[in-house]
Amino acid sequence: MTDPTELLPIAVEAMDKARRIIDKQKPREVTAKGARDMVSDIDLEVEHTIRSYLLQHAPQVSFLGEEEGIREEGGDLLWALDPIDGTANFVHEIPLFAISLGLIRGTRSVLGIIDVPASNSRYTAIDGKGAFCGSKRLKVSSAARLSNAIVAFGDYAVGEDADTRNELRLAVARVLAGRALRVRMLGSAAIDLAWLAHGRVDAAITFSNKPWDTAAGVVIAREAGASVTDWDGSPHTRMSKATIASPGSLITEVIDLLKKVTPAMPTGWCEVEK
Repeated sequence: MTDPTELLPIAVEAMDKARRIIDKQKPREVTAKGARDMVSDIDLEVEHTIRSYLLQHAPQVSFLGEEEGIREEGGDLLWALDPIDGTANFVHEIPLFAISLGLIRGTRSVLGIIDVPASNSRYTAIDGKGAFCGSKRLKVSSAARLSNAIVAFGDYAVGEDADTRNELRLAVARVLAGRALRVRMLGSAAIDLAWLAHGRVDAAITFSNKPWDTAAGVVIAREAGASVTDWDGSPHTRMSKATIASPGSLITEVIDLLKKVTPAMPTGWCEVEK
């Protein structure tokens, strides 16, 4: 079973199991995993539950989780899971967090499912089949200028060399503040991309491309009509350094803005997969 359409029901059942965990309990234990970063016991339980289910029901597909890394590897299909995207929000009872499960074939996202528990919203997409929130088919906004756009801007970096990696983020935020209608930092890349697909935000800029953060959201946004690129406008793949998405009518202005800031780009500005 390697057809994403056949794998979607398995992914949905795995997500249902994760939702039941999150719905019935709050985090009891929070552990530091580097400077100003954290993992909760719920992150770990959700990842273990989904990994076990997927490896049982789709053993031919490799699995990559944010907390435990690669557990099985082989073939050209890879699940990429963030058990709670937005753990800091979750721990502080800010309702902007999501479970994000993507399927990557080679370097291209081909299936995505994002569950947002606080709003009881579930986003799904399969490559070439459209994007949906529940049964509603999604389409990105028609925004054509940054001056009319709400931009979801990815979180600031934490951990090692965060100051260096944040230099570019601060520079871009400064320019966006003077160009965009509004800038929003939601604290969840999955929600940024899901809400872009839903037309709630008009662009999403994330200076990282960790598969567990972006694999699901990339295919959902793309299937809703978004242009999804690397920071320089090249097509987005698993190997991209950044994740930039907006309606096609807006993407050129977004990329042009980023390119104007890049002469000051510090070495090591992007967050790469570990």
